[in-house]
Amino acid sequence: MLSYEVVEHGKPLQAKLRETPVPGGTEVLVRITRSGVCHSDLHLQEGFFDLGGGKRASIRDRGVVPPFTVGHEPYGVVEAVGPEASGVKPGDRRLVYPWIGCGSCPVCADGNDHYCLSPRTIGVVRPGAYATHVLVPDARYLVDVEGIDPAWAATLACSGLTAWSAIGKLPVLAAREWVAVLGCGGLGMAAISMLRARGVSNVVACDVETGKLAQAMEQGAAATVDSGAPDALARLQSIAGNAVAGALDFVGMPATATLGIAALAKGGHYVLCGLFGGEITLPLPPIAQRAIAVRGSYVGSLRELREVVELARSGRLRPSPIDLRPAADVNRCLDDLRAGRVLGRAVLDFDGVDPDRLA
Repeated sequence: MLSYEVVEHGKPLQAKLRETPVPGGTEVLVRITRSGVCHSDLHLQEGFFDLGGGKRASIRDRGVVPPFTVGHEPYGVVEAVGPEASGVKPGDRRLVYPWIGCGSCPVCADGNDHYCLSPRTIGVVRPGAYATHVLVPDARYLVDVEGIDPAWAATLACSGLTAWSAIGKLPVLAAREWVAVLGCGGLGMAAISMLRARGVSNVVACDVETGKLAQAMEQGAAATVDSGAPDALARLQSIAGNAVAGALDFVGMPATATLGIAALAKGGHYVLCGLFGGEITLPLPPIAQRAIAVRGSYVGSLRELREVVELARSGRLRPSPIDLRPAADVNRCLDDLRAGRVLGRAVLDFDGVDPDRLA
C-alpha cells in the first residue's frame, strides 16, 4: 500500500510503500478513494498544539511519534473483511467513523468513543487515510452514505460531524435570537448550512476574508461581519440586536474567543471547536452575572455522524465548497490550507492511485 507519512515534524510528508494490512477478527480493510484534509492535520504535521504564552502541547507526549499517517476523513470501498466481521462485504462503499475508542470502557459503552481515554483514532493513533488503505477495527464504524457525493461524504466524518455536535450544544433558540459563526472555513460553512436546515435563519458569519464571507452568504448566512475590523463587536451586536444566544468558534484563537464571548447576550453559549491556539484570560464574576456558558466541543459520536449523513441524504443540507486535489499533491494542499488558500474543504482523490508504486 502507498501512504503519505509524517516522517519528521515540520517537514513535508513523504510517500512510502508499506505492507497492505490483512484484516483479522472483526477488522475491515477499506481501499481509500477520498480523504478529507483537516486543519488539525497541520498540527499533527508540525508536532504540537499552541497553548499560548510560549507553551506547547507536544503530540509526542501523547504517544504519536513519527513515522505515522494522518487523515481522519476516510471514504472508500471495502476490499477485505476479517473472519468475524459482519454487516459489510467487499465492494461496499462506506464512510469511516474515525474517532474510535477502546471499545470496552464505560465511555465507549455509552456511545461516546470520542471521549475515550484510550483512543484508537484513525489518522492520529492508528494509520490514517492519507493512504490507499485503512484498517478499521470493526464494521460498526462504517457508515453507508449511498446517494451522497463521495468527496462531500468524506468531509462529513470530521467537519460535518464537528459542526453538528457543536450546534447540538447550543440552547434552544427563540425566533429573535442569533447565532454567530466565527471562522468560515470548512467547518463554518457546514455549520451555517446545518443551522439553516434546523430552521435557524438568524446566522451571522464572521471572518477576516471577504471571499469566505461572500461564500457564507451563499451557504445561507443572513449577515456577515469582518471579525478583524475595529468595530467588529459593535457591528455584531448591532446586527443581532444584542441577542447573540450562541457563538460557534471554529478558529480557536484569542481574537475569535474574545469576540465571541463578549458578543453573547445574557444566558448565551460560547462553544469552542477550533484548535488554532493561544490563551485568554476571563474575569470570573461576569461569567456568573451574565449567566453565560463557555465550553468546548470535540468532534462527535457515531450516532451524531449517522444523523449528519441522514440530513445530507435528505437534501436539506447545502454542501460546503469542495476542493478536490490529486493525492500526490498532498503537500501542496497542506501548504495551501496553512496559507488560507482553500475555500471550504480540501479532499484528496485516491481513485486510480497504484497502491504498489511510489507517487
